[in-house]
Amino acid sequence: MNSLVVIPTYNERANISQLLPQLLALGKNLSVLVVDDNSPDGTGQVVAALAQTDPRVHLLQRPGKMGLGSAYVEGFRRALELDPDRIVQMDADFSHNPSMIPKLLQRAEEADVVIGSRYLNGVNVVNWPLARLLLSYFANIYARAVTRVPVRDLTGGFKCFTREALRSVPLDRLASDGYAFQIETTYWCHWNGFRIVEVPIIFEDRHSGTSKMTKEIVREAFWLVLRLGFHHVTHRRRGPVAGQSRT
Repeated sequence: MNSLVVIPTYNERANISQLLPQLLALGKNLSVLVVDDNSPDGTGQVVAALAQTDPRVHLLQRPGKMGLGSAYVEGFRRALELDPDRIVQMDADFSHNPSMIPKLLQRAEEADVVIGSRYLNGVNVVNWPLARLLLSYFANIYARAVTRVPVRDLTGGFKCFTREALRSVPLDRLASDGYAFQIETTYWCHWNGFRIVEVPIIFEDRHSGTSKMTKEIVREAFWLVLRLGFHHVTHRRRGPVAGQSRT
């Protein structure tokens, strides 16, 4: 099966130059789509140069910094045009270990969405400040309780979708643009009856660069979860998609 890794970037030149060769080494059936928000550090130029020598590398260059959620929306649209069997999303900063991608793809043979989970077996996060860890951990408890999605790591950004599961996500209707985007996409896959599983990962803090977490992103996630919870209690959930299993 063909797989495509979607990576949003902004000022990730140092990381992307190391990450892309590691991803391409995972196999000839894996390709990469980088969605770059016109990074001032030249991230897009690094990707473009590699794309000239390897047809498995794709670059979607946007005019400026427009947010994580919109980057993924545009990246997912382009990914569906390329029509791979599996679509993986990950960060560019090595907080998601590329060596785990084969495990995610393997589990995708029996599930529709595979999440690299930081909280499946306890807490597997390295080098985070305690305040950031507590915020993430309790945000997941809150999101899980309100949305009724039985996933331990709803805010995780290391995922693998089948083509059919990703097509079920209403990309034009997604309301979030920050990290709440991760909750929203998983919610809609669950709502549409696709089977979701989690694979334990060790999440390491960034290799280089700075965190993009802000108070505005936290507030957005808080209200987004409430909206999804309201949707859950006011609408009848769909049954399983034909040929698929529910969570």
